[in-house]
Amino acid sequence: MPDPVYFTRDADIATVVLNNPEKLNAMSYGMWARLGEVMRELDADDSLRVIVLRGAGEKAFAAGADISEFETTRANARVAKEYGDKIDGTMRAVHECRHPTLAMIHGACVGGGLEVASQCDLRICGESSRFGIPINKLGLVVAYGEMAALIDLVGRATALEILLEGRVFGAAEAQEKGLVNRVVPDDRVEEESMVAARRIAAGAPLVARWHKRFARRLADPRPLTQAERDEGYACFDTEDYRIGYKAFLAKQKPDFKGR
Repeated sequence: MPDPVYFTRDADIATVVLNNPEKLNAMSYGMWARLGEVMRELDADDSLRVIVLRGAGEKAFAAGADISEFETTRANARVAKEYGDKIDGTMRAVHECRHPTLAMIHGACVGGGLEVASQCDLRICGESSRFGIPINKLGLVVAYGEMAALIDLVGRATALEILLEGRVFGAAEAQEKGLVNRVVPDDRVEEESMVAARRIAAGAPLVARWHKRFARRLADPRPLTQAERDEGYACFDTEDYRIGYKAFLAKQKPDFKGR
């Protein structure tokens, strides 16, 4: 059987593929488990600078969870907790990844698919993409971690609108709500996503990781410690800083080393 989630490499950019196109990349238990494994493996790879997540084909990023499995994976609260713990681990693996992550969204991005995309740093979609989390029609709730990511993107009121109405809506509305960063013609989703990924990869990778960590820390209401504030100056001791400012003065493109 084909790998339910796999990745390819193009130099310092990895592309992770949700691979269940016959079911619009609906997430099976095996896909949730494998996605977490892949993200943890890539997180540990110092040579990477960007991770792009996408669905196989161009019909869907992911159309939610694979409901055909629910009679076994969500038969009752005890069994559902085991399933939910696996999903939670995978969501945290995406959210906590130190490398920048970008969701390349073709077509449907609903339910669990939108929850995965919400954990990424950036989202680029096509004009015909569709969004929503209609699980109120299944009698299900969104877990705390998944709801937190949604609230971080769109705010409490809009997150509740999405969850309480359970409505599926288009790309323009998704951008208005703050769910996606960019909407492009359908036939340019891959091109625009990879151009964005290459822009990120061209920057200093240590800086990208610091920015991600700082943004995550600022979501915590606790006051910053002096040590945390001082970390903002650590970049001045890196080789990449010296490469960067010297290249700027010489009007050359910097070749960052990640150290």
